[in-house]
Amino acid sequence: MKLLIGNKCYSSWSLRAWLLMRAKGIPFTEHLVPLDEPGFKEAVFAAAPGSGGTVPTLVDGAIAIWETLAIAEYLHETHPEAGIWPRDPAARAHARAISSEMHAGFTALRGACPMNLGKRFGTRDRGPGVARDAARIADLWRQARERFGRAGQGPFLYGAFSAADAMYAPVVTRLDTYGIAVDPAAQDYMQAVLALPAYREWLAAALRESWIVDQDEVDEPALADLRQP
Repeated sequence: MKLLIGNKCYSSWSLRAWLLMRAKGIPFTEHLVPLDEPGFKEAVFAAAPGSGGTVPTLVDGAIAIWETLAIAEYLHETHPEAGIWPRDPAARAHARAISSEMHAGFTALRGACPMNLGKRFGTRDRGPGVARDAARIADLWRQARERFGRAGQGPFLYGAFSAADAMYAPVVTRLDTYGIAVDPAAQDYMQAVLALPAYREWLAAALRESWIVDQDEVDEPALADLRQP
């Protein structure tokens, strides 16, 4: 399979699909199409005929799957052993619900705090909409951990890493790099995502994107984080 992605520093949707596949050990090759460059859509269409012309797009032979949730469902069907979604029906339903809410919502946070892994931003009030989104997100994480994630299977929303964690990974990076306050339980969950080896691999590659990220943008706090184990 081939996964079409955008720049790792900025493409939050690409991170979701890439992280899910890498963390679950599903083999694929990546094909990076630079965002906001002339011919972007044409390059995607050339690599994935019939797709939506967006990233991420997963190509599996003659099949092209765009939209991140559709990719997750395709992987769930083609790799049932991987645990893309939680195995328990109630947990799986909850995971799909909060992932859909992520896909369609939290526009205040996403608009005010675009993903940029090469910078840390000064802590300040970013408005009531961002605060409401952050509170709702922390509540969803609490629900998942308290109802389904405390079975000793791991530190993620439903114990083991799943598509729901991949969907919220770019949210974790936003809360982290913009210094948005959340409760200690949410902070613990964020640290689990930020320490995930697959995420560290993505971050390292993002910080090497000097051809698109001015070196002055990659500030010392981000580099210091990268050096942590």
